[in-house]
Amino acid sequence: MTEQPLAPEQLRFLAAAAGAAPSLHNSQPWSFRPTPDALGMRVYADLDRAVPITDPDGRALHISVGAALFNLRVAGLRLGRDPEVRLLPDEAEPRLVATVRLARPSPAPLPFGRELFEAIGQRHSSRQPFANRDVPEVVLGELIAAALDEGAVLSPLEEAGVRRVLALTHDAERRTGTDLARMAETRTWLRLEKPAADGIPAAALGPQDHDAHVPMRSFTGRTPSTTASQRFEALPQLATLTTHGDRPADWLRAGQAMERVWLLATAHGVRISVLHQAVEWPDTRWGLRDPGEGPGHVQLVLRLGYGPPGAATPRRPVDEILDLTGHADATGHGES
Repeated sequence: MTEQPLAPEQLRFLAAAAGAAPSLHNSQPWSFRPTPDALGMRVYADLDRAVPITDPDGRALHISVGAALFNLRVAGLRLGRDPEVRLLPDEAEPRLVATVRLARPSPAPLPFGRELFEAIGQRHSSRQPFANRDVPEVVLGELIAAALDEGAVLSPLEEAGVRRVLALTHDAERRTGTDLARMAETRTWLRLEKPAADGIPAAALGPQDHDAHVPMRSFTGRTPSTTASQRFEALPQLATLTTHGDRPADWLRAGQAMERVWLLATAHGVRISVLHQAVEWPDTRWGLRDPGEGPGHVQLVLRLGYGPPGAATPRRPVDEILDLTGHADATGHGES
């Protein structure tokens, strides 16, 4: 049975859910437009919101848009519709990264194993210390399976792997802190005084690790001795997210896998933060690979654990990310 065209309030619902996704520096580099028949949504990369020095090839931008795409899929299921995704559907329109058709009723049972919609609003990056308590193997198994369903490999690391990745992350953080251009770019996304619709507010920065075990990003360039610090877990629980290829389609899959894992973890009460520093430098990113696992490209390093949920970050208004121009032609509802 064919569904009715999406009404404006349904399109806003979809865009709001998609816009709650995580992104590098909370840059929110996405926009949305209904398909001409109003039976789906087009997902665009907003290149004007790129972070070009830190992310020169647009890899992190595509991962961010992939996360928004996954949220849109979850929201589509909430509307009772089955999301059918096409990645990079038009070579002549590179900013169009995906189309999501929502013409069919949602399947039963739901495809993600559990209802994930509520987790969209609960998911925050937690840059706080975690308890010295491991995530259970059964939960890790669910997260691994979720990533695999999205075309990526989530690999929880043993102690040797954790120490190797931490050393690479420490090195990358040190280099970033001495790169004046990168630090200047990062500071343009800080929102420490005035409220804003994007960027990083002071509440979301988090402390530095007093004992320097966990290399949390210093957005301000200040060392732990000059900022508030707390004691973090002695050996954090880390996992890498890897794809077979390293092209825009792979980055979009990595973003969907990251968000699916993050929402599922949130539903289990598990917190996540991204240690992104080492993937921002070609040599340290290459060093993140585990040769024993064969070829692959590490897209993200995730830190998992139990602790505070993390502060909410601001979101751009729906009317800023959703273009309903011409939507009345398909639905007959019109816009006033």
